[in-house]
Amino acid sequence: MRVVRLTDLESVSREGAETFSWLAREAVASRGVFHVALSGGSTPKRMFQLLVDQGKHALPWPHVHLWWGDERTVPPDHADSNYRMTRESLIDPLGLAAANVHRIAGEEPDHDAAALAYETALTQALGNPPAFDLAIQGMGPDGHTASLFPQSPACSDVAHVVVANPVDSPVAKGKTVRITLTARAINAARAVIFLVAGADKADALAHVLEGPRDPLRYPSQLINGANVTWFVDAAAAAKLRGDT
Repeated sequence: MRVVRLTDLESVSREGAETFSWLAREAVASRGVFHVALSGGSTPKRMFQLLVDQGKHALPWPHVHLWWGDERTVPPDHADSNYRMTRESLIDPLGLAAANVHRIAGEEPDHDAAALAYETALTQALGNPPAFDLAIQGMGPDGHTASLFPQSPACSDVAHVVVANPVDSPVAKGKTVRITLTARAINAARAVIFLVAGADKADALAHVLEGPRDPLRYPSQLINGANVTWFVDAAAAAKLRGDT
């Protein structure tokens, strides 16, 4: 695991965009395709905008396949949809091919069936567990990542790679269901990057990186492979010790 301290959200987003670009070129050169699991939130949104600013021909986009780390159980045009944010910020501006965009059908009334369908698509394309070239993660002020919320059932699931996770959290605006990759799926990625910015993340980040292991309380601790890099801004890193 590596922790890279940066100045602000802009610098975190730029590091994320540069890492995305480098890994995409490397994967396509080596294997002919780049599979990435995306996250929602404000930090990846800025990263997507920076990728768009490079232009459509800066990366081998015809060989890039977009998957999602989690999704809310809402229609794809809903304001809370992670897919919608990515479509507006990245997919539509670059004119990416629909065949390369693999969204979670969060609007399906049977959430378990939607999770199983996504798990099936993932494992058929990338193996079980799925070998993403990159998994992009955020972290909430409660220490959650993807939709692995504190004390939620998905935190203890070691059998699946996608589940419908019932959560009850003020961060999730109360009781709801989220469809999410499990830690088993995320940890199988060739590379994982966390993009974390903001003073509201400082307490959780210190617990996740330097506190005792308690992944049911701080689920981001579940993502613990040697291939994990944390890009954190000064505000989020304010309570880390100097030896991290």
